Amino acid sequence: MRILLPAVLIVVWLVAAGIGGPYFGKVSEVSSNDSTSYLPASADATVVQQELPKFSGAKVIPAVVVFAADAELDSDALKTIADRVNGFEDVPGVESGVSPPLPSEDGQAVQVFVPIDADSELRVAVDGLREHARDGLPAGVTAHVTGPAGFTTDLVEAFGGIDSLLLLVALGAVLLILVIVYRSPLLPFLVLATSLFALCVALLTVWWLAKADVLVLTGQTQGILFILVIGAATDYALLYVARYREALREHATRWESTRAALKGSVEPILASGGTVIAGLLCLLLSDLNSNRSLGPVAAIGIVFAVLSALTFLPALLMAFGRAAFWPRRTAYDPARTADDEALPKRGIWATLARGIARRPRVIWVTTALALAVAALGVFQLKADGVDQAALVLSESDARDGQAVLAEHFPAGSGSPAAVLTDQDRLEATAAVLLDNSGVDAVSVLAADSPSGSAPVTADGVQPLGRPGTPAPAPTVVDGRVLLQATLTDAAGSDAAQQTVRELRAELGDQARIGGVTATAIDTNDASVHDRNLIIPVVLLVILVILMLLLRSVLAPVLLIATVVLSFGTAMGVSALVFNHVLDFPGADPAVPLYGFVFLVALGIDYNIFLMTRVREESIVHGTRQGVLRGLAVTGGVITSAGVVLAATFAALGVIPILFLAQLAFIVAFGVLLDTVIVRSLLVPALSYDIGRAIWWPSKLAKR
Repeated sequence: MRILLPAVLIVVWLVAAGIGGPYFGKVSEVSSNDSTSYLPASADATVVQQELPKFSGAKVIPAVVVFAADAELDSDALKTIADRVNGFEDVPGVESGVSPPLPSEDGQAVQVFVPIDADSELRVAVDGLREHARDGLPAGVTAHVTGPAGFTTDLVEAFGGIDSLLLLVALGAVLLILVIVYRSPLLPFLVLATSLFALCVALLTVWWLAKADVLVLTGQTQGILFILVIGAATDYALLYVARYREALREHATRWESTRAALKGSVEPILASGGTVIAGLLCLLLSDLNSNRSLGPVAAIGIVFAVLSALTFLPALLMAFGRAAFWPRRTAYDPARTADDEALPKRGIWATLARGIARRPRVIWVTTALALAVAALGVFQLKADGVDQAALVLSESDARDGQAVLAEHFPAGSGSPAAVLTDQDRLEATAAVLLDNSGVDAVSVLAADSPSGSAPVTADGVQPLGRPGTPAPAPTVVDGRVLLQATLTDAAGSDAAQQTVRELRAELGDQARIGGVTATAIDTNDASVHDRNLIIPVVLLVILVILMLLLRSVLAPVLLIATVVLSFGTAMGVSALVFNHVLDFPGADPAVPLYGFVFLVALGIDYNIFLMTRVREESIVHGTRQGVLRGLAVTGGVITSAGVVLAATFAALGVIPILFLAQLAFIVAFGVLLDTVIVRSLLVPALSYDIGRAIWWPSKLAKR
């Protein structure tokens, strides 16, 4: 059994990882980056988006091609542009119904509306459209593809490095840190295999759940899953390796050492993993589909991270034994273990522990005040949403095209608000829309119109063509018509959002408004709701878990307070960096929520690692001595774990997406802050100052 069990575990993980590995290249088959897939099903923008195919006859994503020059376009340039437009429907993925070229008032630009099949390869279609539009243009004339299809394509392209670049950077950073920590040619690869195999099996599970439409997998969720599994699995592996090394010194055989290491690490690893899982599953309370999806996806990743650290890694280390630590010696020598009555005589953590013992109150009060002052920067955090043009940090043809549109056409061109209303309310709805100063023009979807839509006035449909020509009949579906309102401001701007909010208030139940601007509004509102609901729930859930783990009330309350203080400081410093160093335009409302869930759930891990060891030592040596011994023994491994986790989350910054770049900085900085300051100074000093009362009301508080 001592040979068979580890061998079976290793084979099972090898087979599972071998099956799951190829799925890294298949994630795009089940991944979606449609912004409306992030919304709750009841949101107006979602309802309107679902109804659009009924009016157009096909599920399409609109693209806007804009041609522009620095001077007025002459007849030859206009003819060349018309020739380019005539060939748009030959581009794979482009549906019929391309609008004729629509010139700007200044004569320097032309825009064309192009429907693209939503079920086609969007990136291939948009890239083909861009290539076709630019082919053979006169000198001085440029072409851009923007609109929802253009922005979605640029977003997907920015996420393109998740399968390869992100994974390579994260694994490379972890490997480098492990080599420095262990100074061994073999052990870093055993730990890295633990993380990578956990990710392979987690991805295999998530892929099939997404394939069955049980989960929604987005590029954002995929990136977080990769980083979270690698970081968490490595952290748990570091804790187990530290326990196994201790056990090898105290026990003669690999089997006895493995049993001792598992006994000492199972509880903190399960508690840490359970805390993260519980925090992530709180996201199921979210209104946003993206948040609700991330919860179970990331929780699945943590489950396999825990399983890998408690089954695969112990089996590997048992197979290699002391050779895993070569060339460093880990010989059986019980006499070398720390003296039962004193701290280790050497080492940075033993020295720090002695310093805390001398002035505990000065240390924790000073540290808490410094963190509180830094946390004041949180009031400068601008987390009320950003324009879609700012989401991609790298070059974006859609962003450039939107700027050209805003220069020559109403800024909202290309991304009109879609207004769904009853047929008998067409005139009344049109009157409300046109009466708002934020609306430049209104049209109604009309099947027999040359452009697919017809301009609308407050009196109804404005006739097209020669005087006396009958007005095109609006397309009617289930007694409803679809209006398109071109806004005077850019679709993602604050002014455009204010216009849509005003229109919704004026129209009430008379109409539903969708489109890019409405989607941004509904997403931001849902994010704020989620933040206000989920943060207190996460705190309560983690508090209960800590109470059960530490058999105490006071210690968990204080630990939660220190983590919240650490989170506030991380957000405060991040706000200052975003505003004054990186010059970001703002942040998504979900950024504070994600930062909180990861920092609190993961940050509490290090307190769990520390305080479970402190409790273990306190039972034998008393609380104050237990605090010092716990810090001295766990300091190195916890700091290494924090650096690994910070490095893995920092790797998210290689993906040029604003949300991920901000999350990378917040979590990486917050983890380092929590590891180096909160867990090394604040928590030990506070616990030492309080003494045995920290365990109130358990029996340990009375010893």
